[in-house]
Parts: sequence; C-alpha cells; structure tokens
Amino acid sequence: MRYPDANRLPLNSSVLGNRFQPSAPVPDSGEAGCWLLFCEEALVLGSAPGQASPLFEQFPDDLGAPSRTIRMGTWDGKPLRIAELGRQPLPSGYRAAPLLHFFAREALAEDVLTLAGRAQQILGWERNSKVCPHCGGQPERISGTWGKRCTACGYERFPPIFPCTLVLVRRADELLLVRKREWPQGYYSLPSGFCDFAESLEECACREVLEETGIRITNLCYAGSQSWPFPSQLMVGFTAQYAAGELSIDHDELEHAAWFALDALPLTFSARSIAGWLIHGERARHRADCF
Repeated sequence: MRYPDANRLPLNSSVLGNRFQPSAPVPDSGEAGCWLLFCEEALVLGSAPGQASPLFEQFPDDLGAPSRTIRMGTWDGKPLRIAELGRQPLPSGYRAAPLLHFFAREALAEDVLTLAGRAQQILGWERNSKVCPHCGGQPERISGTWGKRCTACGYERFPPIFPCTLVLVRRADELLLVRKREWPQGYYSLPSGFCDFAESLEECACREVLEETGIRITNLCYAGSQSWPFPSQLMVGFTAQYAAGELSIDHDELEHAAWFALDALPLTFSARSIAGWLIHGERARHRADCF
C-alpha cells in the first residue's frame, strides 16, 4: 500500500523527513534560499518548461515587490521563505490556482505540496491576527513562537487548528458514503464534521454520522489523522460498525447518502486524502478476504 499509515499521507509533516527544519519567525539574514509564492491565496507556479514546482530558487524580479515575506524554516539547509504578492495579474510565464487544485487534480511532489500546505496556514494566520480580538489593539510576536501578544491588553493568541472527524461506517460488506452538492459530479466520501463545544472526538464522530444520515454506530476506533490546510483543519479518521437506524438524510448538509457494496463503490477521492485512504484501504482488505 502506498501509504501504510495515515501519518505518511501528504500534508502531514512526516512526509518532509529531515529536509525541512521549521522555525518560528526570525529576522531574515538575506542569504540565498528558496521561495513559495502566493497570489490572492492561490499558489503560484511557473508555466515555462522545467518550472512545474512552486519552489523558486530566487524571488522572480518580474513579479514586483511582495506585500509580505516570512521565513518559515530551512529546506535542504537553506532558508525557505513565503512571499505574498499583491492583487495583480500575473505576467506571462506564471500561473496560480488554489492549493486544493494541486492536491486534488494536479500531481505535485508530496513533500513540496506539504510545504505549501504549511505555508498557506502560516499566511492565513498572519492575515487573521493583525488585530487583537479582545480589545482591538496591536499584537506583537511572542519570541520563539508563531503566537502573538496584544501590546494594549496583553491577550495572547496562537495559530488555531480546528479538529474535524470523519468516519468509515461498515455494515456487513457495505460502506456508508455521502455526497455534498459542491463535490465533483458522482463523487462520494465519508460522513464528517467539526467538533463542537465540550465535545470529545468520539462524541463528534457519533453525532455527525447520526445528524447527517440517521445511522447509529458502534465499535468506534481511531484510524489516523491528516493535516488539512483548507484553511486550518485537522482531519481525524475513525472506523465504526453499523449499530441501528434507517437512512434519514440531512439535505441541508448532503445531496445524497447510501450504503454501497464494497465491490461496487462509486467514485471516491484519492487515497492521498484520509477519507480516500480509509475507503481504498477497506476495499483492498475486502478483496483480499475474498480470495
């Protein structure tokens, strides 16, 4: 199996190995390194042959001065910087698309994709932490961290990560799959949702399945997790068995939900996502059991 455990899925830091060393923001020494570029929250690539990667060895002069630069660590021992471009059309020779496009539809090297995911989360934090939410004051960085402290009231904030559960539910040789309207035509995935106040991950998993589909589950087991920088989630995957209930679809959340035989599954997302990884893994085990 390409991903023997969820920890090795793209967008998780373990994909980077020792090539990437993260760091909190530090003054930039200006030495040669590499760059990840974002334009209006879209990842920038060169369109010329040989520039299929978003990692640039130097900041391109023809893009003008960036509106923000941040050093996020080192890559192969050299400084790795993020640059945010102003609202401007890209000149010929460049293209840009949301990071999710490169995850779902265009193959980028998994380590570079993971770097870009981390960079996107950093930029999102920088955009959303300019003002203290407690008093409206001006925050300053807390040394050695990505956190910020308000200079007026002292309120401290750190980059938020939002946990979201998803559950592979099995009933005999069937899986419970759901479809949202905004997904590509014909694609299905797993029941999922964000944790609520005063809720454990296990409680969230059971509640989301019940709310979306009317199905009660049992034998809930943790399977793995994946960083999901769209914008700042942690996807926490579980497996479970059907316990009771008939399908009753929440049409505010879903377009459709159904039980599908493991040997006749609809289109599902790539195994590069934890949802796809769980589905493809379950189907592979089913096929092995049949021989």
